Amino acid sequence: MSDFKLFIGNKNYSSWSFRPWIALVEKDIPFEEVLVPFDFENGNPEFRDFSPSMKVPVLKHGELTVWDSLAILEYLADVFPGKGLWPEDRSARAHARAISAEMHSGFGALRQACPMNMRRPVETLAVNDRVKSDVARILSIWSECLEASGGPFLFGSFTIADAMYAPVVSRFETYSLTDHAVFATYRAAMTGTKAWREWRTDALKETWIVAEDEI
Repeated sequence: MSDFKLFIGNKNYSSWSFRPWIALVEKDIPFEEVLVPFDFENGNPEFRDFSPSMKVPVLKHGELTVWDSLAILEYLADVFPGKGLWPEDRSARAHARAISAEMHSGFGALRQACPMNMRRPVETLAVNDRVKSDVARILSIWSECLEASGGPFLFGSFTIADAMYAPVVSRFETYSLTDHAVFATYRAAMTGTKAWREWRTDALKETWIVAEDEI
């Protein structure tokens, strides 16, 4: 049995759970998955059994509890320095951290208007200017990174930065938010991973409905 236990929410909706999960699977780091759905009006009271914040995801490693997606990913990078979770080059690593932090704290308009929902049929959604601004900024980030690295991922090989932007790829696809060529290129790389395919397959099998995420 693995030393790591990752508590996650619904795969169809939980963008924050998706981030550490896809990194763990893509980097072949063994872990035990524990899915606790949030199909209650205010989350799930069972979260208090394992989550100090009453949110997911949460990583358990022995006696240690780490909550928050980016904190989990940073911890995994410390534990597994040979897995390439951050770029090896110092400048690229700083850049990757900056765009990961920007995703972690920003793009609120996109999050609110376009929740992750892999089960939703692909359909163009009319969005406001604030969402369009978020989309433009993300496309700029992807363009700059892919041009510098040569792809297929933002810094060449898969890193934490890709894990942080994975749910955005899903959002862009579900709501048809852009037809930009850089999105098509990056989407092909991300959705072509074994980890993405496994998560999406499980997401489509779920039956829980979270009304507020059904746009």
